[in-house]
Amino acid sequence: MKTENPSSRRDMLRGTLAWACALLLPSALTGCDSRTGAPSTDPGPTPSAADSPAPPVASGKVSQASVQYQAGPKGEQKCGDCLHFSADSGTCKLVEGRIDAAGWCTLWAKKV
Repeated sequence: MKTENPSSRRDMLRGTLAWACALLLPSALTGCDSRTGAPSTDPGPTPSAADSPAPPVASGKVSQASVQYQAGPKGEQKCGDCLHFSADSGTCKLVEGRIDAAGWCTLWAKKV
C-alpha cells in the first residue's frame, strides 16, 4: 500500500478548493434576488476593478493575479512539477497566459 504525504494531499485539496471557489462560487451567487428568489432586475452598484478579484477569462481559466502566480518556485513546488502544467505549450490548464516551468501558484498540485 502506498502511503501518501499528508501535506501534499492537503495542498492538492487546498488548490482544488481555491479553483472551485474562483470559478463556481461567483456564478452560483449571481442573478437571484435574495428577498424573493426571483431574478434580480437591479444591477446594483458597479464595483471598481480594485474592489473585486479578477473574474475568470473567457477560456474558463483564472487570472495569474487571482492565484498569486509568481515566476519563481515556492520551496520545492514549481509549475514544471504540477499536475496542471503543460510543458509542450508552456501553459496551465487552470491559469491564463504563459507559465514559467519554474513558477508557482496557489493551485499547484504535485503530478502523480
